[in-house]
Amino acid sequence: MDSNKIIAIANQKGGTGKTTTACNLGNALADIGEKVLLVDFDPQSNLSMSFGIERPDEIAVSMQNILSLIMDGKLLPDKSDYIIQGEKLDIIPCNINLSVTEINLRDEMGGEHTLSELLEPLRSDYNYIIIDTNPYLGLLTINALAACDEVIIPVSPQLWSATGLTDLLQTIFKVKRKINPRITVAGILLTICDERTRLFRDAKNLLDENYGGKIKIFNTHIPNTVKVGEANYASRSIIDYDADSKAAHAYTAFAREVFGDGGDK
Repeated sequence: MDSNKIIAIANQKGGTGKTTTACNLGNALADIGEKVLLVDFDPQSNLSMSFGIERPDEIAVSMQNILSLIMDGKLLPDKSDYIIQGEKLDIIPCNINLSVTEINLRDEMGGEHTLSELLEPLRSDYNYIIIDTNPYLGLLTINALAACDEVIIPVSPQLWSATGLTDLLQTIFKVKRKINPRITVAGILLTICDERTRLFRDAKNLLDENYGGKIKIFNTHIPNTVKVGEANYASRSIIDYDADSKAAHAYTAFAREVFGDGGDK
């Protein structure tokens, strides 16, 4: 299998649907035959729980353990010890202890490349590696940006902030200059949308005015629906929970947009 994409889902604002997007994009890509690895890189562990891991704190080998071994220069265990295989896709889970790793990264020489050291050897195993990041621009997010090829930015019209998006883009471009020259912004994904409202139209117009022609704004909009919350509560993707729902159809369409931008696949 050829080496393919590592994608980070990032926005320093909470409530924009990062975890939901990582989960459902991964599942939708798996449904069209792609081999996918999810990477939970948020100490809140929501992506791990969406995978069906009910008690992330009881994971024997989590992201924190693996990154600590890398920082200590020690050999990693077998991949099967820290990659959990599902029916459709795999995951490297995490728990609250990952927040301790973020503290330790401050004193680590070249610490911003720690996640890259873990993921680069896994490239040949997967078509897509999708990283769910935490909701602030700390060292964990910098690690994710240093490790990825592309960033997808989920934006909710209800929480849209020109200043916040500008700060995130500046951070991405700074990482590109200083750490990871291959990183690009794959695009902005509008999430939690009610297209009937003036709020949605105003936010969409502002995004088009500020970023249209400079950064891709995905054609797909993820609707605001209680079905997504129900799926999250059931620890399932919306695609598996209710394949006929508007959100499931939207994430499937979004995955095809992402896949269609994938070059010669």
